[in-house]
Amino acid sequence: MGKLTGFLDYKRKETKERSPRERLRDWQEYQKAWSDETLKQQGARCMDCSTPYCHIGVEFNQTSFGCPLHNLIPEWNDLVYRGQWKEALHRLLKTNNFPEWTGRVCPAPCEGSCTVSLNDDAVTIKNIEKSIIDKGFAEGWIVPEPPEHRTGKHVAIIGSGPAGLAAADQLNKAGHWVTVFEREDRVGGLLMYGIPNMKLEKESVTRRVDLLRQEGVIFQVNTEVGKDISMQQLEDKFDAVIVCAGATKQRDVDIPGREAKGIQYAMDYLTMSTKVLLDPTLELPEAFSAKDKNVIVIGGGDTGADCVATALRQGSKSIVQFGKHPKLPKYRLETNPWPEQPDVFELSYAYKEAKAQSGQDPRQYSILTQRFITDEKGHIVALETMEVEKDTNEKGEVVTQEIPGTEKLWPVDLVLIAVGFEGPEKSLLNHLGLTQTYRGTVKAKYGEYTTNKDGVFAAGDVRRGQSLIVWAINEGREAARECDRYLMGATVLP
Repeated sequence: MGKLTGFLDYKRKETKERSPRERLRDWQEYQKAWSDETLKQQGARCMDCSTPYCHIGVEFNQTSFGCPLHNLIPEWNDLVYRGQWKEALHRLLKTNNFPEWTGRVCPAPCEGSCTVSLNDDAVTIKNIEKSIIDKGFAEGWIVPEPPEHRTGKHVAIIGSGPAGLAAADQLNKAGHWVTVFEREDRVGGLLMYGIPNMKLEKESVTRRVDLLRQEGVIFQVNTEVGKDISMQQLEDKFDAVIVCAGATKQRDVDIPGREAKGIQYAMDYLTMSTKVLLDPTLELPEAFSAKDKNVIVIGGGDTGADCVATALRQGSKSIVQFGKHPKLPKYRLETNPWPEQPDVFELSYAYKEAKAQSGQDPRQYSILTQRFITDEKGHIVALETMEVEKDTNEKGEVVTQEIPGTEKLWPVDLVLIAVGFEGPEKSLLNHLGLTQTYRGTVKAKYGEYTTNKDGVFAAGDVRRGQSLIVWAINEGREAARECDRYLMGATVLP
């Protein structure tokens, strides 16, 4: 590396952010850019560690080690330190089609596997990645590069999330004609409607989609496979099909009173909120508005945090988020060793904003919702909870035990259910005629991506279940490689 003592000379700097009170007044991105000098110092912290676990990209014990895209992280960190930004961009784009998205919304398993993090703060890999691609766009280095030759082969891709777009980008580079089918009115899948604007500004999505269009990729929106066009029509018209439809069936809660008015799925809430933000002719329906309401989010994950940030901007009266798990530790436990992704307490952007407005973190831990309470018109007015604790039974299994006497009533006007996704929508998979696993995902072996139908591949969450954006891009790239091999007998793709 360029500065062998960089990890000793410089301390990690966290992502630069706009003040929480300021950003609550708008929907613009909350992160700010660092200076080139600061980025140079942060890049210098990347040490010559011989075996860089940051980009090994494997899964073990239900966690990720390093970057699934196998990004050449030490190389572009060193190039940033040397001020060779254009070369750093070339290195970055060798393995990652969309670093402007992963640099913003990926949970960065690479940093959890950083060698420096063994006994110090990890190298700030994610922010350097974001800075490289942002500079690439700002300097005009990223321009349309359509393929010089076309193969004459046509590929259909179902779904325009990160897996579908990565597959489209790779196959287009190989010279195939690619058409992406998206049932929503805009391209991007959950990138467009599932992640709020202050976390991922939609201009970064439309900018990349416009670039893909200029390179020859065709996008067909408002087109739902199984409704507006059949799988048989796709198979008749195209030489191959890649299914990247995601795992969009939202998990529900089986709680008395669930049918009450005023209870929404988190993703429906985020989607509607973003649609209204992007289209000034639309008005947010009262059922999806948090204005002047007591809001409770059920579910302690990132989607729940995005709901908190969205409700705050809509002018909620109060906001609470329930999680059934205890508060995470400040430091790694022995059961969560390096190089696993660290499962530790963090104060994300949404909670900083809530704390700035109300003076407290909105999260409540080890809470289980018992029942929903309605008024005479069937509208939610309160919910009852009980505290829980983790225990180990005689079989050595970790179980959740309710604590008697901890019942509590919470006034609420809007409940948002953010407890994850069950998997792909079965109606679509049944229409496609694809064999499914016991989990309801498409049966297709990792690394091969072939389904029970000849010429039909599956990648991303539709194959693996709910996962990270980097795994979606990884699978989209690899499925494109196998599709190219199927079409041409050999492949030029990595």
